[in-house]
Amino acid sequence: MKRVVITGIGVVAPGAVGTKNYWSLLTLGRTATRGITLFDAGAFRSRVAAEVDFDPAAHGFTLADTERLDRTAQFALVSAREAIADSGIGGDERIDPLRTGVSLGSAIGCTTGLATQYAILSDCGSTWTVDHTKAGEYLYDYFVPSSLAAVVARDCGAQGPVGLVSSGCTSGLDAIGNGAELIREGSADVVVAGGAEAPISPISMACFDRIRLTSPRNDEPATASRPFDRTRDGFVLGEGAAVVILEELEHARRRGARAYAELSGFAAYSSAHHMTGLRPGGQEMADTIRAALDKARLNPVDVDYINAHGAGTRHNDRHETHAFKAGLGDHARRIPVSSIKSMIGHALGAAGALDMVASALAIQHDTVPPTANLHEPDPTCDLDYTPLFAREQRTSTVLSVASGFGGLHSATVLTRPRLREAA
Repeated sequence: MKRVVITGIGVVAPGAVGTKNYWSLLTLGRTATRGITLFDAGAFRSRVAAEVDFDPAAHGFTLADTERLDRTAQFALVSAREAIADSGIGGDERIDPLRTGVSLGSAIGCTTGLATQYAILSDCGSTWTVDHTKAGEYLYDYFVPSSLAAVVARDCGAQGPVGLVSSGCTSGLDAIGNGAELIREGSADVVVAGGAEAPISPISMACFDRIRLTSPRNDEPATASRPFDRTRDGFVLGEGAAVVILEELEHARRRGARAYAELSGFAAYSSAHHMTGLRPGGQEMADTIRAALDKARLNPVDVDYINAHGAGTRHNDRHETHAFKAGLGDHARRIPVSSIKSMIGHALGAAGALDMVASALAIQHDTVPPTANLHEPDPTCDLDYTPLFAREQRTSTVLSVASGFGGLHSATVLTRPRLREAA
């Protein structure tokens, strides 16, 4: 069986652009949730989000580029470029384009650009009409989510398998898991994988506001995202991108690459139950966790840290707690768990990729990031959720999980890389 390692990382996150800044924000427990500035949210129940402080010009984008590239695509390109540079494959390394793939995840694609075009094209009177003569040159790129993966592939010259995964909030984790499978099955040696999302727009906020899932803590936006806390009242929408360079172990070894972590196991299951509801007991996520551990040939006692989905909704946090207990048994009570969404919000399809990067960095630095704003633990969420402060500890195996609407659950196991061992 081919083994897969992470040899490069790139991040665009709320409060932190760049991997170094991202890890600093997480370990310091700083929150990036603020009042919305990207549009006038005055009419919304929830007016809080985790926005990226992003100047396209500072990242080399011209005015023409910003007209062509939706904010999501810009995030994807910046994080991919950082990951490629970090891995070394973008320099003098001889990488075969036909053996290089792209696997990106996004729940809603280029929504901002598409919504802008809808506003230009439509006459929302008693009948809905479209004046096609007003269509922007790049409407197709906004309309088709796979354009995100194609943009990254063109930018880095990847001519191998290229695709986009859109499985809601598990998209980023699934894209990385699928990218690893491309390497394991022999279809690629290198895969640029991750997730990107820029959902902070009126249409997205209206969607979650309507079903009352986002936090209305508008007077205290910095503390609005509070997973596993007794006073939590919904998640905070975020945005951003995270990309990793996945590489076949022998390929990485031959070029002397540095590896952050090995992707040892991945699994994705569905409850086939309800669009937003979760079955009691967390059994489906527990099954997903056990399947990922089985693929990694590890046991629950091997897990040193759990990077939780931790959205901050009452039902999800309790469901996840039950799942950890069911999937990991008594050892669940001895494993530190945390939710980085407490600091950077919930970036939908990019969330799993941002979690994966945090998990890889936890292994590299032997540090567990905290759950910010966890002052009053919910008695029903009675595991070690690492409140407020990062924790230094030996971290060799990390379990990272994601959940999404439709009853989708995904789990990935990362382990400390062992480059010198036989594959």
